[in-house]
Amino acid sequence: MFDVKKVTARAVEWIREWFEKNGKGCNAVIGISGGKDSSVVAALCVQALGKERVIGVLMPNGEQSDIDCSKQLVDFLGIKHYVCNVKSAVDGVLSALENCGVEISKQTCVNLPPRVRMATLYALSQSMNGRVANTCNLSEDWVGYSTRYGDAAGDFSPLGKLTVQEVKAIGKYLGLPQNLVEKVPSDGLSGKTDEDNLGFTYAVLDKYIREGVIEDEEIKAKIDRLHALNEFKLKPIPCFEF
Repeated sequence: MFDVKKVTARAVEWIREWFEKNGKGCNAVIGISGGKDSSVVAALCVQALGKERVIGVLMPNGEQSDIDCSKQLVDFLGIKHYVCNVKSAVDGVLSALENCGVEISKQTCVNLPPRVRMATLYALSQSMNGRVANTCNLSEDWVGYSTRYGDAAGDFSPLGKLTVQEVKAIGKYLGLPQNLVEKVPSDGLSGKTDEDNLGFTYAVLDKYIREGVIEDEEIKAKIDRLHALNEFKLKPIPCFEF
């Protein structure tokens, strides 16, 4: 039932309308990882706003083995881009915590870089009349595979209601390089892919989300548990009312 031509056109128009209401004349600022999500978001923004109003930000944390993919994308789209290495900022926060006597957890090391990257995007955005794009997709959000106030933040979210398979379809329809659209996502830390860490494929997850169909009851239970545990990430921060 997914009409890639129709959905792509609607997404482009939605971005255009959002900027008219929330940032007329502003630039779209996008963290470019070189994967399908940031590539598709950047391409959609170029379609909606023109390449002169789209800014890509490459944010390696020290050495990034796949940085060439990020450079390939910004060159392919012809958009202005900046490279800001976040390693010194990440190391600075970790060092400050250690100096306070905090024992740094593994989860802190995983989630701090995305949060520093998002702070970097907003810093650049405020300096360049921008609005920050969220590049998460529905599949990742469904099981909480994102960092709250890190890659899960942003001012507008073109892919938030689209599954991985649907995002890939849009990328192919827009003519993006196949190696970027089909690039296997990984956390860049453990040497494992996202699917390795999750314990199931996005294809299985997407079918379950869209059709409610899943064959493996154990995987179904895992997905349901992850969704229940992480659903709070998709909601506004709870406020006490009196």
